Amino acid sequence: MLRTNPQFLDYLEGLYNKPENKKNIVLKSFEKGERILTQNEVSSKIMLIKNGITKCYFVEENDKEYIVEFLGKGEIIGEIEVIKNVSCLCSIEAMTEVSVYSMTIPYFQSLIKSDLTLNNLLLDVFAERIVNTSSRASYQQLHTTEHTLSQLLELKSKEMEISKEDMASYLGITVRSLNRALKEIKENNTEG
Repeated sequence: MLRTNPQFLDYLEGLYNKPENKKNIVLKSFEKGERILTQNEVSSKIMLIKNGITKCYFVEENDKEYIVEFLGKGEIIGEIEVIKNVSCLCSIEAMTEVSVYSMTIPYFQSLIKSDLTLNNLLLDVFAERIVNTSSRASYQQLHTTEHTLSQLLELKSKEMEISKEDMASYLGITVRSLNRALKEIKENNTEG
């Protein structure tokens, strides 16, 4: 539910700490609620989350928001858009204070051509995303909303604040359905 990638973070911090890369990689900060990338807009940077938690979501044509994933330390954002030369597929918003390593696109493109470590990290990221997406889809088909919600509530109690709207968006349900599921969980916990 909260994706992190310590290996990628270590790799990028290594690049950032080299004096010759200071003009290509900068540290940027975002406040809670600030949008980092916006769906359908062109991104001018590739970013890797140094710390904090973001939500990755898209808005459907009917204006319904769907949260794809919560992203934390070491997660890269904006790379698919640069590789495919398309505008942002999703929006990324800071759920806490967030700092990112922001990389210029020409520098990222040069690394793709010359750095096998980066390419291996990107392949791992893409494979992990495919596995997570298919696992999540099958999980949501096989388990009740209440079961998935229980896991989300556990994450909320440990790592981050999640609004009811965001929980509903992550689960792909309405807030009304979420309230019913929360009520059912509460009733089941008081019975047991």
